Amino acid sequence: MSRDDSEGQPSVYKRVVSKNAAPYHYLKVCLVFEDDSTRLSAVDLKQFIITGLKNLFGEVGAALNFDVLKYDEETLTALLRVYSRGLVRLWSSLTLLGSYQNQACAFRVLQVSPFLLALTGNSRDLQLD
Repeated sequence: MSRDDSEGQPSVYKRVVSKNAAPYHYLKVCLVFEDDSTRLSAVDLKQFIITGLKNLFGEVGAALNFDVLKYDEETLTALLRVYSRGLVRLWSSLTLLGSYQNQACAFRVLQVSPFLLALTGNSRDLQLD
């Protein structure tokens, strides 16, 4: 809130709201399977997410632009980049994906930020010497 000071005028308060101007949001997600032996490649992961978007939002949802910036096949952890306006759609489709090739699975969203640098560290994992 800001205050306008004018002589002879009563004080007026203005509420200033600014929207997040970041064009992208970044998600750090982990795919968890019931059976730990299941592995996916980066291409399979992206296709799996596109299928989830298509099931939930149709062809329009499948056209949502997102990128897999980094993917670790051992831990099934990925770093995704999506336009800010598509964040809710992507996140909701990840939440509702429940099976891959008849195996129960779930996406765990570990971190979300409009800044890629914010995902490099996690204060919950910080160990002080």
